[in-house]
Amino acid sequence: MSKIVIVYHSGYGHTKKLAEAVLAGLQGAGADAKLFSVADVDDAAWAALDAADAIVFGAPTYMGGPSADFKKFADATSKAWFTQKWKDKIAAGFTNSATMNGDKFSTIQYFVTLAMQHSMIWTGTGMMPSNTKAATRNDLNFVGGFTGLLAQSPADASPEEAPPAGDLETAKAFGARVAGVTARWLAGQAAA
Repeated sequence: MSKIVIVYHSGYGHTKKLAEAVLAGLQGAGADAKLFSVADVDDAAWAALDAADAIVFGAPTYMGGPSADFKKFADATSKAWFTQKWKDKIAAGFTNSATMNGDKFSTIQYFVTLAMQHSMIWTGTGMMPSNTKAATRNDLNFVGGFTGLLAQSPADASPEEAPPAGDLETAKAFGARVAGVTARWLAGQAAA
């Protein structure tokens, strides 16, 4: 069973809800998965991150990039970076913002760069977008993320109202994808 950790920041609860959906997808696919808010990263969380086979990063997109709270966590990973503790772990990421675009890709690109600094192996969504005339807001991957999971929560919506059901189902499918990629990566390492 693969060990996967989600580490995220959520300012208003919307990104936490998205993180919980990714967690459900990971667990549904058979992974031993844990969820940590960056505010709760203590020695036990650092140990779980170091022992994980995969790490999923999550943060809202604020002002065209990840939140300052997530960035503070990322800066603290320099200790793991120095000894390359996370080398060859699977990495993935997700973000949420109030607008459909909101420059979310800048946050995903930040996660990719963070993962590459740690010599990790990045995985994307593996999903085609819902981009036909018949598509609805609740279809899988309506926001159209390839490199990472993208979600949208209107600025005046509570966490009970958003992200919408389609984004949460996309998050579950994304979690299952990360679990599957991690399992295949571990099987390949074991065979080698």
